Amino acid sequence: MAKTVKHYDFTRKPLRPSKFWMWLARNFAIRPRLKGRPVTVVKKNMEGIRPPYLLFVTHASMLDFPAMYTAVAPYDANNVVAIDAIRDVGDFFMRRLGCIAKRKFVKDLHLIRNMRYCADKLGTIVCIYPEARYTLDGTTGFLPDSLGKMCKLMNVPAVVLRLYGTFIAAPQWNKDEQHIPLRCELECVATREEVKTLPAEELNRRVHAAMQRDDYAYQRAAGIELTSPRRADGLHNILYQCPHCGKEFMMYSEGTRLWCEACGKAWQMSTLSELRAESGETEFVHIPDWTAWERENVRREVRAGTYRFEADVTVHTLPNAKRFYDQGMGKLIQTCEGTRILCTAYGEKRDLFWAGTELESVHIEYDYPYRKDKYKKNIFGDCVDISTHDDSYWLHPVGMRDQLTKISFATEEIYLLAKEKIKERGKK
Repeated sequence: MAKTVKHYDFTRKPLRPSKFWMWLARNFAIRPRLKGRPVTVVKKNMEGIRPPYLLFVTHASMLDFPAMYTAVAPYDANNVVAIDAIRDVGDFFMRRLGCIAKRKFVKDLHLIRNMRYCADKLGTIVCIYPEARYTLDGTTGFLPDSLGKMCKLMNVPAVVLRLYGTFIAAPQWNKDEQHIPLRCELECVATREEVKTLPAEELNRRVHAAMQRDDYAYQRAAGIELTSPRRADGLHNILYQCPHCGKEFMMYSEGTRLWCEACGKAWQMSTLSELRAESGETEFVHIPDWTAWERENVRREVRAGTYRFEADVTVHTLPNAKRFYDQGMGKLIQTCEGTRILCTAYGEKRDLFWAGTELESVHIEYDYPYRKDKYKKNIFGDCVDISTHDDSYWLHPVGMRDQLTKISFATEEIYLLAKEKIKERGKK
């Protein structure tokens, strides 16, 4: 099978967004998707800024894409898109919308070449989502330190688009979308002249600072109420550890309620997404404060050298944008030293290892894919997606629940610790 599987060709030059296909997309996909969701676009330091420019966008849900196209109108954009999204919609259509395919959390020189081609030759907006996956809790996720260097390589103005409401309306842990107002803040953080003259470190700092946001804080400030009786469904996916008894993976949620099966403590989620304990102390009112506490606990495990995850997983691969390939069972092992996949792929034994410095973060999906009617095969449930340059491995832990968020936190903490060790060695 290995000889017959065709891998995606990332060297192909992107296409200019087609006026015809973009007209179809705007009228039959983008505008209908935003129906019932008023969109406010606020521009800052954008006077005189026209394409080409580099656009960094916060990432929260599928609503980000129609919101982005609304914010940059009347212009279109060459949009950097993950290969699984290309697979979902179709390579023919996505290329004609100007999309540039990539694999998540893989350093790819072809991507930079294609982005520069769009700016230099096509003169378009080049749009990238540097978090590379949806935010887990409505706050800014992991951002690489290479964004300033990217600005220098592109040599065009750097613009940030902060999206508010796209997470609250459609968090990944809850599949019931809400129709609420959306806010798009488009801000130029560096003109072309500043990109030329400022050091990469300063450009990186500006982009990182402008990317910060908290969708739950936005919701409360704007007084946006979620009236769905199922607004807490799935919340245990990210709030997997009980702050009362400390047990992990014993949390459950349904309706507006979150509770711990181990100690019985329960919380109610208000229409403003605030948590209140049904009895006793409310440890965390603000959901991101709870996830920050969980991350800190993972950080302590990693730095103490005690963190370990090991599980049997079903393995599917995505070598191209056409379909997933079922590779049977494998094993996912993660320790403070790195992440390993043991499996058989295309009839060959594989032992794939990423050291701490080689894997900045991982893509995770709760209950993937949600639209079961669209996927007659390859229904995985909770998934971890880890990529090499020419393939993506989609892993579903077997017989284990609610592991994804901790795996995600651990990957990032392992990476940060590995970077610190390298810096310390460099000082000696």
